[in-house]
Amino acid sequence: MPRIPMERSGEMEVFVRVVQEGGFSAAARTLDLTPSAVSKLIARLEARLGVRLLVRTTRALSLTDEGEAYHRAAMRILQEMNDAEQQAAGGAVRGRLRVSASVPFGTMFVAPAVRRFVERNPQVTVDLSLTDDVVDLLAQRTDVAIRVGTLPDSALVARRLGQSRRVICASPDYLAHRGIPLRPEDLADHDCLTFNFRRARSTWPFRRDGDTIEQPVSGSLQLNNGETMRQMALAGAGVARLGLFHVAEHIAAGRLVALLEADNPGDLENISAIYVGGGMVPHRVRMFIDHLVAELRASPLLGAGVA
Repeated sequence: MPRIPMERSGEMEVFVRVVQEGGFSAAARTLDLTPSAVSKLIARLEARLGVRLLVRTTRALSLTDEGEAYHRAAMRILQEMNDAEQQAAGGAVRGRLRVSASVPFGTMFVAPAVRRFVERNPQVTVDLSLTDDVVDLLAQRTDVAIRVGTLPDSALVARRLGQSRRVICASPDYLAHRGIPLRPEDLADHDCLTFNFRRARSTWPFRRDGDTIEQPVSGSLQLNNGETMRQMALAGAGVARLGLFHVAEHIAAGRLVALLEADNPGDLENISAIYVGGGMVPHRVRMFIDHLVAELRASPLLGAGVA
């Protein structure tokens, strides 16, 4: 019987991480290896297989046809190995799970889901951080991040949790004092609550005669998260544009009034769970995301967007 190379799985993991990270140095940082060690492992793998898997230049890294095929097979094999180990261990979810979510969505949906996940899986510890900052999963060693809106292209894997449209709203007290905007242009005379982070937009979209128009907005308050904006809107500080899931209860109770609904473009923002893929997704990560999907599927505030 031929000798079985015991280093195969390690080489596969390093190769998949190099592809995922787009380079040797980036992969080395996530693997706690030196770039030269990663380079040697890939060279050894290619020598053993007798084919070139990666084409490396000073600016980019790309897969050969053989590399594409090996990458698909390696991801499948590594996931099957991970599943086999979990099954052998009794299928229990264990270990530390780091989760990041925006303040409003995290408060309303993720925190209650985490509590029930921990109740069902007492061998797992969840480290939950709520922030509207965009978290770098690799740099901050985060397993799952919940993001609202359009996702940039990346090597990360996304699973949709739901969808929500946005609504413009203000408190009855504010409207009694400042008047009700009847057209998007009327917002120029109102204090509009805006965000202060770099990716925030300075215009709000509206629909008119079948076209989308952008109305510039401004105000005396700029905020760094949706929860603070909701509280400011409730306190009568100005007009806000927030996810419907975040303010639907207050609108139904009359604490906030929906505005300019006839001009609302009805654009839907996806809510997604983001995680590092590559064929080595930990059992606890996959189980937590499945748990989130099951928890959120029945919510009427998230539309029919749960995948």
